[in-house]
Amino acid sequence: MNLTDQQKIRIGSCAWSFDDWRGVFYPLDLPASHWLEFYAGHFPAVEVDSTFHAAPTEATVRRWAETTPASFRFTCKLPRQITHVCRLRDCGAELISFLRAIELLGPKLQIILIQLPPSLTPEDGKHALRKFLVQLPRDFRFAVEFRHAGWHRPQFIRLVEKYRICWVWADTTPLNERNLAPFEFLPCTTDFLYLRLLGDYATKYDVDGGHIHRYGKLLWKREAALESWSLKIQRHLADVRSVWAFTGNHFEGFAPETCQRLAERLGFGLPLPPETEQAFSAERQSQLDLQL
Repeated sequence: MNLTDQQKIRIGSCAWSFDDWRGVFYPLDLPASHWLEFYAGHFPAVEVDSTFHAAPTEATVRRWAETTPASFRFTCKLPRQITHVCRLRDCGAELISFLRAIELLGPKLQIILIQLPPSLTPEDGKHALRKFLVQLPRDFRFAVEFRHAGWHRPQFIRLVEKYRICWVWADTTPLNERNLAPFEFLPCTTDFLYLRLLGDYATKYDVDGGHIHRYGKLLWKREAALESWSLKIQRHLADVRSVWAFTGNHFEGFAPETCQRLAERLGFGLPLPPETEQAFSAERQSQLDLQL
């Protein structure tokens, strides 16, 4: 991959604030208030998950902007109040309030992610979606993730194309199918790609709501999926201006290393902190031998 193509690709994690990363990615003595600054020294972008739960305060947004390099980029989830509670209906005031909050990121704000709930079907939501897309301001870029397969139709591809909105590619393949290539309904609807490697959320909680795993190291490998996604990105690279790829801890157990593994398949390096590399080099092979 040449340098121009490499510069089109930004890889990062879905959020940065994980206690499980303390001592494996973040230095043990680093206060959580400095985690974003440390993260931004190793990755070029992050998908902000906290905005899904509530719009951030002005002070918070300014801190994000001030503690990251000029070249760093954010993508922010639209609040669940809009997507999951209002289900895109009668939410104009909430949308305006959210956009005013995050526009303080200035040029560091790249994309706003509209993550729709699995329960929102075309039968229930297509009219609401059309009305919602009409009111989106053109000075922000948006990407939409459909979690119900009923949306996978040409009419909805044409709809998001009309409003220059990116159709998100998301991998939520179950863990027991991790060696299969991901589902192939992958339309390109704008001049950028947005990929989310989310993994199997059934691995997150047990029946009592407690966490099953600690997400501080690779727990399982998704080799076929990473290879498949890297090939898809390369296939479309010449046709887009940029590629945004974000990984979650549930995909392979430790998002920073998944980021690195995807970058390697795309032909460039994404070095982790030296302490992380040292910690993994000793145990990586024995750990994976036990898992496979």
